Amino acid sequence: MIDVRVLRDDPQAVRDAQVRRGESPAVVDEVLAADERRRSSIATYEHLRAEQKRLGKLVPTAEGEEKQQLLSQTKDLSSRVKEAESDQSDAAQEFETLLKALPNIADPKAPAGGEDAYVTLEERGKPRDFVAEGFAPRDHMELGELLGAFDVERGVKLSGARFYYLTGVGAQLELALIQLATTRAAEWGFTPMIPPALVRPEAMDGTGFLGQAADDVYYLPKDDLYLVGTSEVALAGFHADEILDADSLPLRYTAFSPCFRREAGSYGKDTKGIFRVHWFDKVEMFIYTTIEDSYAQHEQLLAWEKEWLDDLELPYRVIDTAAGDLGLSAMRKFDCETWIPSQGTYREISSTSNCTDFQARRLNTRIRTDHGTTAAATLNGTLMASTRTIIALLENHQQRDGSVRVPAVLQPYLGGREVLEPVGAGA
Repeated sequence: MIDVRVLRDDPQAVRDAQVRRGESPAVVDEVLAADERRRSSIATYEHLRAEQKRLGKLVPTAEGEEKQQLLSQTKDLSSRVKEAESDQSDAAQEFETLLKALPNIADPKAPAGGEDAYVTLEERGKPRDFVAEGFAPRDHMELGELLGAFDVERGVKLSGARFYYLTGVGAQLELALIQLATTRAAEWGFTPMIPPALVRPEAMDGTGFLGQAADDVYYLPKDDLYLVGTSEVALAGFHADEILDADSLPLRYTAFSPCFRREAGSYGKDTKGIFRVHWFDKVEMFIYTTIEDSYAQHEQLLAWEKEWLDDLELPYRVIDTAAGDLGLSAMRKFDCETWIPSQGTYREISSTSNCTDFQARRLNTRIRTDHGTTAAATLNGTLMASTRTIIALLENHQQRDGSVRVPAVLQPYLGGREVLEPVGAGA
């Protein structure tokens, strides 16, 4: 959640951020009004409680009628204190609920507007001209069948729509990507982790995934646990309720984990293949630092994502995500979108977000400084999302006969293989 002091001192900045997101600025005034009610209720309760304590000290020394009057006053005051305490609790709950629903303050540099209002920052690599090469590009489903790389039909039979099996070279390709991504992140100074994929509500709520994104998460009511949609949740919760030493920052972690998403609201979108699925594996990067350093760390995360895609020899573009498409926690987000030949367009493959102190405040992760403690800043960035990376590799590096060239950087993790050869029907 945002810093209450910012909300009180500069509410117009928060209203302006809401407008850039395409959301109502009126909610800012609702939160401010709730804050005033909360503070007023605290003052009322503390005044009555102090009076109750004062009278309580007089009763033992009083006598006769004076004592009876004091006892009567004390009884009446006790009732008022309980009522004030209840009012204070209700006001605090209302304030917290409204404050948690308020998204992070969108960076003024983030483009205003909804999903389609993004700004393209750069394009890297050149999409292949398959017409000039004399053949039409196959889509990833056809390539997957030729290579024996995945089986969607049996995945649907087993688990329903948007599930799949990775088979043969498809499974090997994912394992190779995971090894390469984890190795690369470790070289950049990230500590590798394999975190839990089931988390308590506090972790999911603390990272902002029980607000706008609540419909997209899987919940196990019997255990009161959530399946994570990204290991960002587990990494953000790693230092919950802790105080970090300023000298230890930045702290960098990278995690491999399965990710589960209901894909609520995506009915009819990307129903073919393995682009939009309910489960996939991912390697995520995560950083704890100060707010002041978070902007430079955000640029660095983007640079590492670009390096990764360059090494995989994929054409892609970088977009500055519009404020209305940032989600609850991010104040700015960059997406990397690879070219998908069969679709003739760029599609998101990774992103990196600066959440400033929004998540850390909710999870109570602080930094110890010479002047006390302050909330940490958190950042996240996807290095490798299995199914979309596999799609991009297959489609962009396909050859006329249905084989797929393996980028040089990935070959050592595939036993030195330079080409993935067709094995399926139609090869």
